[in-house]
Amino acid sequence: MADFVLNRRTLARAAALMATAGLTAGALIASSADAAVQNGKAAPAFTAVDSNGKTVKLADFLGKTVVLEWTNDGCPYVRKHYDSGNMQKLQKEATADGIVWLSIISSARGQQGYADGARANELTSARGAAPTAVLLDPKGVIGHLYNAKNTPHMFIIDKAGTLVYQGAIDDRATTNPDDLAAAKNYVRAALSEIKAGKPITTAATVAYGCTVKYE
Repeated sequence: MADFVLNRRTLARAAALMATAGLTAGALIASSADAAVQNGKAAPAFTAVDSNGKTVKLADFLGKTVVLEWTNDGCPYVRKHYDSGNMQKLQKEATADGIVWLSIISSARGQQGYADGARANELTSARGAAPTAVLLDPKGVIGHLYNAKNTPHMFIIDKAGTLVYQGAIDDRATTNPDDLAAAKNYVRAALSEIKAGKPITTAATVAYGCTVKYE
């Protein structure tokens, strides 16, 4: 009986140690992912194919401010910004200032928001969107590289190739377009401060929206 109790305790301790090790490993993985998209560091380099079949490299835009926008046309949070014209307005303001705007679709084939080139171009035209390019990322390579979690999830890279903003588009985590009027648009504010040569007041926020529909 004593041996049985001892063995049971030993197994319990071993299980606890394994659980602790598992949590530690998980924390290390999460830490590594966060480190890959750390503000103040060089933005992770990538190469992608856009909706017109053209190869696009982040390095091509060195010397220009770049906005990355993760999108999914079936997501109600994304639709809030597109159906209201809010996202298109911001895109047009940015590109008129010489900013590169890259909309990225990381939805896997068969998942909500997946789009091939033709579908992506159809959406751009129908919605009156104005990105510099729409990048197709069905394998989620760029999405995982940036640890993009939601749609929309926004990132800003400065002219030196440094990541300077990441997070939500604004401070109203709802699907209601009526909330846009009183919302603080973090992306617009950050781009305005960059243009003025000022440090970004709010450089990181928690993104909200639908989860990215990875493979």
